Amino acid sequence: MDTRFLESLLIVIEQGSIAGAARRQHLTPATVAQRIRTLEDEIGCTLLQREGRNVRPTEHALAILEQSQKILSSVRELCTIATSNTLVGKLQLGAIASAANGLLPPYLKRFFESFPDIELHIVPGTSFALHNAVLDGALDAAFIVEPPFEIPPSCIWKRLRSEPLVVLTSQKITETDPYEILQTYPFIRYDRNHWGGRLADEYLKSAGIWPHERLELDSLDAIAIMVNQGTGVSLVPDWALPWPKNVRLKKISLPPPAPCRHLGVFSRRNAPKQRLITSLLDVLGSPLAAT
Repeated sequence: MDTRFLESLLIVIEQGSIAGAARRQHLTPATVAQRIRTLEDEIGCTLLQREGRNVRPTEHALAILEQSQKILSSVRELCTIATSNTLVGKLQLGAIASAANGLLPPYLKRFFESFPDIELHIVPGTSFALHNAVLDGALDAAFIVEPPFEIPPSCIWKRLRSEPLVVLTSQKITETDPYEILQTYPFIRYDRNHWGGRLADEYLKSAGIWPHERLELDSLDAIAIMVNQGTGVSLVPDWALPWPKNVRLKKISLPPPAPCRHLGVFSRRNAPKQRLITSLLDVLGSPLAAT
């Protein structure tokens, strides 16, 4: 399908006439009419209802209107990227909540300073869901927990931060032995559907600790709030600030070597927007200045 013909259709719908679209595109009415007929033949349905000198879109044309606009927008973006000496375009990025709130902001600030014409769209989700979205091509890259399985050769993994597991307690708890705390106090479990939660669960089992489980939550912020109010203790990754406001917690280290949740960026090699992704990875590969 020739996208110029698709553009003619959209302009005809906007102008309400073939003659108006022809003037807009500096073409003859016959040329515009032929483009519409070619589109109708390719798609297999009537796209315009003629009423004298005016036309209006059929239901078939209205059904493809929004997608046609997106196609033309993407084509224009590709042309701009191909002919520009500067990086322009849009990246669809996934990010787990703790990465979006704590890890990403300083990196993204520097990225926009270096590449002001690149637009980023951040999609939230779990590491598992975002990992699969990258593989499916729905996302260009994702900031997730390092997968608990081998990264395929067709993909790229760049580690950005390692977060050791720590025992979280309220300020009121005076004990300092992490094993004693985990075995004694009500336990708030980090959701085992998350790779970080699975890491904590595997550690408890390997240490022979069977805590008195009170509840299981999928949000680290929610766990911090519950621990702060004395509902229980937890075993979680020492995730990046900021933490929830007004929480005053104790973080008790595990005996070394403590297992770590590794955060990083996951992408595909030879992705359609590899040039933009490479620029992002270059920024992520440079150490941040101390603040």
